[in-house]
Amino acid sequence: MAACSPRNVNNTGNAGAASQSDVTLTFVSYSVTNAAYQQIIPKFIEQWKKEHNQNITFNQSYDGSGSQTLAVIDGKEADVVHLSLALDINKLVQAGFIQPGWEKEAPNNAIVTKSVDAIAIREGNPKNIKTWADLARDGVNVVMPDPRTSGGARWNFLSLWGSVTKTGGNENQAIDFTSKVYNNAPLLPKTARNATELFFNDNKGDVLLNYENEMILLTKNGKKISYVVPDINISIDNPVAVVDKNVDKHGTRSVAEAFIKFLYTPDSQREFTKLGFRPVDLTITKEVEGKFPKIKTIFKAEDLEAV
Repeated sequence: MAACSPRNVNNTGNAGAASQSDVTLTFVSYSVTNAAYQQIIPKFIEQWKKEHNQNITFNQSYDGSGSQTLAVIDGKEADVVHLSLALDINKLVQAGFIQPGWEKEAPNNAIVTKSVDAIAIREGNPKNIKTWADLARDGVNVVMPDPRTSGGARWNFLSLWGSVTKTGGNENQAIDFTSKVYNNAPLLPKTARNATELFFNDNKGDVLLNYENEMILLTKNGKKISYVVPDINISIDNPVAVVDKNVDKHGTRSVAEAFIKFLYTPDSQREFTKLGFRPVDLTITKEVEGKFPKIKTIFKAEDLEAV
């Protein structure tokens, strides 16, 4: 059972109580996972209470993956992080917050959600956007998040790069293409969610480059949108990890590890899938077969040696 430090424990004061002291878990994630966790976290709290007769309070924080990484390094005492890409978790390893080998501490190399990139277009597709190459054309205004703060933005960059190098292009051609696309993006909002809001709510830009799961979530919430999922795409693999330095300080390791384990259960994976993420559980993958566009050529970040 997790021990709890005085700074985050709400003691009942009843020595005869069957329950242990309540525990607070600080959870940090990137912006677009918020909706899924509003469904998943209450289920974990309920299950833990039933099995351990202990109350858990979650402190939750959602922002750009890069910003969240810096926030943890600067003092945000996260017990668990679910970030957009492994690079951000490796920064926490380098800073001494997470022990090396974290990817072996959870199933599927600690990848808990997946997605691909998608291109949202205006009604009627007036710019005739069909594939990656169209984003570099003159007169196409692109909305996408800032790679300095957003994990999604770094996936966007890798998608653009890979659309060249995985189809026979060389590094110089990839540099030229990605430069043209970024020149077409006068606004780079902080997070993937900010980019979505800028495009759909503020009517900025001709196209939006963002996670496929963002497009699916908008559709689920009743918004009529059109988008393209290019058939040459990157596997957006999102990792989760216990922040060793903080859970040892807080005495929350047992709860943190149990929470991560819960994220891989079929119930949690279904919740992620409902809100647009591609499942990492093979059983759930079979359940939703046909609900996601098939990708002709899918590559991983580690396949892009030139980046």
